Amino acid sequence: MSERVSLREAYGNILVKLGRERDDFITLDADMCGATFVEIFRQEFPGRHLRFGIAEQNMMCAAAGLSTTGYIPIVNTMAVFASMRALEQFRTSVAFPRFNVKVVASHQGLGVGNDGPTHQGIEDIAIMRAIPNTVVLSPADRVELEAMVRFMLDHKGPVYLRTGRLPVPNVHDGSYRFSLGRWPIIREGCDCTIVACAVMVEKALDAAELLSSEGISAQVINASTLKPVDEEDFVRKVAATGSVVTVEDHTTIGGVGTIVSDILCKHHPMPVEKVGIDDCFGESGSPEELYEKYGITVEEICKAVRCAIDRRDILRSGI
Repeated sequence: MSERVSLREAYGNILVKLGRERDDFITLDADMCGATFVEIFRQEFPGRHLRFGIAEQNMMCAAAGLSTTGYIPIVNTMAVFASMRALEQFRTSVAFPRFNVKVVASHQGLGVGNDGPTHQGIEDIAIMRAIPNTVVLSPADRVELEAMVRFMLDHKGPVYLRTGRLPVPNVHDGSYRFSLGRWPIIREGCDCTIVACAVMVEKALDAAELLSSEGISAQVINASTLKPVDEEDFVRKVAATGSVVTVEDHTTIGGVGTIVSDILCKHHPMPVEKVGIDDCFGESGSPEELYEKYGITVEEICKAVRCAIDRRDILRSGI
């Protein structure tokens, strides 16, 4: 794997790169310019950035209005503020009229660490997926992030894109091409499928490697488009393994585990085990301490894979 880079930092540099290629987008922030790394873009293009202070609702409504002038406004803030504090404004003023506003949210899950539960966005996928007309994206690395930002700017309509605070390696190479709704296979396998999102893709790959020493072949899939999802494509990829484990730094209610369960219940029922935050708030601590406490570890992923395979084998045997 490559050098580890925080996606929020990579995002700031990607904005500068795209800002030199096109002049049709502007950035907005609510006293979060440094934390979201939009400061990099603001310094390069000061005339294309607007600051709103601690006023996320006002920022979202302003973005809605700006989108009618021909510019593409990109709203930048933490996931908890984008998906909750300014939710009503996003829902009514952006999503309902299908305005061309993009929301880029950092600081998801327990990976936020010491800032604690008030800043740990553990519900944003569930919330934003429920809003009609909204595309929801969560890249695994900087390669996918750049592809998604390019897509976001070309797409007409609301987009919610998650970045992140923790550094991650590249799991995709230069041949990667983003396809809306399709979840790429990161590692081939035949015994079980591990479906992971964002920073958890790396842990899923580590678990697959550990399981291989036990003779278990685990396929790893990157759940990077959270809405819409190409359901037929996903079912084709997992049907042969007959069992699935989902891994996310998010509540298991309404996140990747729910997406996968809904799809498989509808098209191809099979055992699903969920690794994530089990209907509770986080607390302050280092990310790895929190992942250990809340059971989002390589060892727990391996345990869930063994359980899913056992459940599959029982079903196949007809016991």
